[in-house]
Amino acid sequence: MGIAETKFIDETLSTLRSGAFAGNGRALEGKSTMENYGTLTFDKKAMARNLSKAVCRKLIAVIENNERLDAEIADEVAHGMKEWALDQGVTHFCHWFQPMRGVTAEKHDAFLSFDDQGLPIARFSGRQLIQGEPDASSFPSGGTRSTFEARGYTAWDPTSAAFIFKTKKASTLVVPSVFLSWTGNVLDMKMPLLRALNTVEDRAFKLLKLFGNRSAKFVRMTVGAEQEYFLVSKDFYEARPDLMITGRTLFGKSSAKDQQMEDHYFGAIKPKVLDFMADVDAALFERGIPAKTRHNEVAPNQFEIAPLFEEANIAVDHNLQAMEIMRKIADDHGFALLLHEKPFAGINGSGKHLNWSLMDSEGNNLLEPGAAPKRNIQFLTFVGAILAGVDKFGALLRSSVADAGNDYRLGANEAPPAIMSLYLGDYLANLFNELEKGTSISKSVREEIDHGLKRLPTVLADNSDRNRTSPIAFTGNKFEFRAVGASQSTSEPAAVTALILAYGIDTVLEKIDKAKGEDITAKAVEAVKQIAKETGRVRFEGNGYSSDWQKEAAKRKLPNLRNTPEALEVLTSEEVVALYKRYGILTEEELHAKQEIRLEAYIKTKVIELTLLKEMSLTGVIPAMLRHTSTVGDAVEALGAASKTLKGRLKSYGGIVDDLYAGVDRVTAVLTRLEKEGGTLKQAHFLAGQGVETALALRAACDRAETVVEEGEWPFPNYREMLFLL
Repeated sequence: MGIAETKFIDETLSTLRSGAFAGNGRALEGKSTMENYGTLTFDKKAMARNLSKAVCRKLIAVIENNERLDAEIADEVAHGMKEWALDQGVTHFCHWFQPMRGVTAEKHDAFLSFDDQGLPIARFSGRQLIQGEPDASSFPSGGTRSTFEARGYTAWDPTSAAFIFKTKKASTLVVPSVFLSWTGNVLDMKMPLLRALNTVEDRAFKLLKLFGNRSAKFVRMTVGAEQEYFLVSKDFYEARPDLMITGRTLFGKSSAKDQQMEDHYFGAIKPKVLDFMADVDAALFERGIPAKTRHNEVAPNQFEIAPLFEEANIAVDHNLQAMEIMRKIADDHGFALLLHEKPFAGINGSGKHLNWSLMDSEGNNLLEPGAAPKRNIQFLTFVGAILAGVDKFGALLRSSVADAGNDYRLGANEAPPAIMSLYLGDYLANLFNELEKGTSISKSVREEIDHGLKRLPTVLADNSDRNRTSPIAFTGNKFEFRAVGASQSTSEPAAVTALILAYGIDTVLEKIDKAKGEDITAKAVEAVKQIAKETGRVRFEGNGYSSDWQKEAAKRKLPNLRNTPEALEVLTSEEVVALYKRYGILTEEELHAKQEIRLEAYIKTKVIELTLLKEMSLTGVIPAMLRHTSTVGDAVEALGAASKTLKGRLKSYGGIVDDLYAGVDRVTAVLTRLEKEGGTLKQAHFLAGQGVETALALRAACDRAETVVEEGEWPFPNYREMLFLL
């Protein structure tokens, strides 16, 4: 650590210890939400107050400067962390990690130990902080280990702050960690993310230095993930087995009114929902999670929360925490939180837009184009790197968001298509088109919008509009990857984004190195011109939902991976394996394991859905339909010859019953045949094809039944109730 870095850290510690910050490291009764910010997080304020200056300096150097963790400081860090936690009533600690099943995991251990006299004491050692050993046998490994090979290790990630998780009666110190097998194989989603971030940040820093920057100490990838979600009444949720088990409605006729009036988006927030949001914000602030925006989304009872940008690893951990916090607080308010990508058919599903950028140590956004992007060759070079990465590995980016839930959303009219393309906006698109042709354009500054009213402030037009149909869009000073599903961890898409960007930067550096001349600007311009010529196929400014784009994308030979099995095949392709090996992110064995784990998850999800759809049809829908048919039959018999209309209706009801039983039989046949399909990839493709078709056919019959059975006799809450009553 250099003199400048040491001085900076010492000055920071002095400020932190001086009391210039609100609070004393514990949540205080009567304090405002803002004053409680970060009180449940072992952040730099807590470090400064609970660690010696020397140890604090070393720990901050690990976090800020990517220096190696000194194991000798672990005992003091653990002791300080324990004392801070005990002061807030904590009794247990756990390593919190991200196994490849897509949700977090934790095992709680008490601080309880005994001294030499056999008396109980609270103890938390450096060894316990640095490494844990949860049983790894029941976590997915993709065939890299047998069930009896149970040993696995969690290892502390000091770059993501420890925090306290509280319920009404329990308080636990939570230590963010990675998860490895005893052979060193990656068993989690955080380790590839950390490796990919190190890779891209090193290369981005190298490119920045090439342009003459001598003051920046590092570059970090930053992320802000917008989180969409639905709220429904807990009573309705508990009365719908499909919502409880799968997170989505397996059937349900459309409400007469849903989102067609376009009156919910950014509309006034219902008071009871706003109370929920206020409690969420308060809980997030205590964890140091910078929630910024809250609003109504497009569909009824759909909402969104968005944070400020943070370093990517921290942002990923914060999003995982936020989902759990929101779920708990929703339950406290009598709601159920739905994070499935498509909980209701026929209306908008939920995504998690992964906004990302690059920032240097001085706070400069490297994707900020400035007033004249044309003259900002450094900015254009980074954009060129992104184009190169997506052009080469767009299919890998698509695979990063592939799962059963997202299949119901991607490619539909409210989500990005499954074809990976970039939207740059008119100005940048024209600029790259001209660079491709070797000519120039004249427009170079932001323009004012003339709204015709002198009393209103001037509005500056951005250099790009927003294109909601594009999976990857430049939105002023960042890129937005819109294809991420609401329920998904952002670890995988963030890691893949970092990885392909690293590839793109290396491509740029290679072209700059080969360009003629000594002037870096001229060489960079030549490199960007070459990339503009090579990546024209992946730039698209039009409507991504249109059928014309499907045809055009096929002409451009862009991959169109329509479902999860197709997308996951990419993971073990020769060029993807070579990419991961080149940058030391994952081995070929680990990639095959990842593919197997995700295919197994897809298969299990589809089987659960089919099994539950069959069960709900047999025990709920069909009995309701039979009761209704019997009632109408009694009326026909009572009316006799006067019942001509009813006789016709009765016949159609019999057809619905036939379709319901036929649909159930088809589901049974699909599940039976599935067992005969060899291998997970074949099973996944079978379910993506025939399995989906079978489910849709039975759903259609269930929805027809719901349109005729009187509401009081229908056994499940309907869409109107779930979407408009809270």
